Amino acid sequence: MQSTVEPVEGNKVKLHITVPADEFERAIDAAFRKLAREVRVPGFRPGKAPRRLLEARLGTDMAREQALRDSLPEFYVDAVTEHDVDVIAAPEIEVTAGQQEGDVEFEAVVEVRPQVHLMGYDELRVELPIEPVRESDVDEQVDRLRDRFADLTDSDLPLIDDAYATIDIAGSIDGKSVEGLTATDFLYRVGSDMVVPQLDEQLRGTRPGAILEFTAELPERFGDSSGEEATFRIIVKEAKRKVLPEVTDEWVDEASEFDTVSELRADLRRRLETVRRLQARMATREKVLEAVADLVPIPAPEALVDGETRHRIDDLVHRLSHENATLEDYLQAIDQEPESFLDGVREGSARAVLADLALRAVVAQEAISVTEDEIGAEVERLAKQLEQKVEKVRRDLERRGVLETVRSDVARGKALDFLIDHATVVDEEGNVIDLTSPDGVSSGDAADENESSADESTEDESTKERA
Repeated sequence: MQSTVEPVEGNKVKLHITVPADEFERAIDAAFRKLAREVRVPGFRPGKAPRRLLEARLGTDMAREQALRDSLPEFYVDAVTEHDVDVIAAPEIEVTAGQQEGDVEFEAVVEVRPQVHLMGYDELRVELPIEPVRESDVDEQVDRLRDRFADLTDSDLPLIDDAYATIDIAGSIDGKSVEGLTATDFLYRVGSDMVVPQLDEQLRGTRPGAILEFTAELPERFGDSSGEEATFRIIVKEAKRKVLPEVTDEWVDEASEFDTVSELRADLRRRLETVRRLQARMATREKVLEAVADLVPIPAPEALVDGETRHRIDDLVHRLSHENATLEDYLQAIDQEPESFLDGVREGSARAVLADLALRAVVAQEAISVTEDEIGAEVERLAKQLEQKVEKVRRDLERRGVLETVRSDVARGKALDFLIDHATVVDEEGNVIDLTSPDGVSSGDAADENESSADESTEDESTKERA
């Protein structure tokens, strides 16, 4: 097979492809085998009739037409691979010779990914709102540490949220005890909603000695019993309140690695500042992508926008299916019409396409390269994510011919890091923000602290995070 490429108008290229007659003959053989499975010939099982007999009955025109339909896309792909053409849409193929006999010649006109040249990408200026660490923020962290060392003491005060009660609980349905709803001397935190909401409502304002009886519908976490009405009998035996330790140097020495309150507070402040900077750096990535996308001198190609839009919607539908929901359910939940939803997805897709074109331009203009060690590290990351062996993931990537796509992804990631490192980040008042970590606190420590600070909201945000 011989092929050439020439640019044409509209960000397209034209491939001229010639398939010698002897090479195309193999495609004709394959077409006859396909026809043999579809045409019934007396005396032969489906697919077993010889070619010469089929030629006598059907002629060669039908097989040649079938061969053209089946093989031209494969020859086209071979030519695209040979010339490393970055196609972004389906080709328009026209056979110019060989419809009846001899060498087959055809042309394929296809849209390619545009290559853009950027100006000013190495001096981006992005605005990022960032809140300074206040004394109240440090106080909150100190109180979290105090809470970990709190004691429970007996109390005669009426129960309120976050107070504790020692209770005997008995839950039943139609007189039969329900597993998980019967316990003695159960220490329960009021307001935790660990059983049913009505339990917290009944406990509020009571004191030891109270006997509570009520009915409630069991929530989903009770499995097969969910939705059924259960009868509860609660005996409040003790009331307890949480007592936090006083913030003294002695307590700090016992509860932490520091000797004094001032040392503890200084360390907490440094950690909080590092967390804020890490959060700001993550937000900076999005801001930088938005800014560099604005530098792309052409509109986003419709073919790329269409593909990105389909990918985003398909991905959403796939994730919704794991929640036993449909796209219609999702749109109804967010109270949005399909047309406006699609418009929003397309708008986001167009911005993503422009950002991708910009990153590719930075890779080319800065001559960013990717080492084999970096490819290996990315394959290891993918293997860990897929919970598969590294060797298997690499073989699969090579077999599918997408290892170069991985290389491109790593290169664009390095381009984004380049943009962030060279960008000027300012706050809302125009002051330059320092995104480097303070001395003495590593990014890992800060990430751990950030995770710890988010513990209370993780459960509430889990559904949004999955989406």
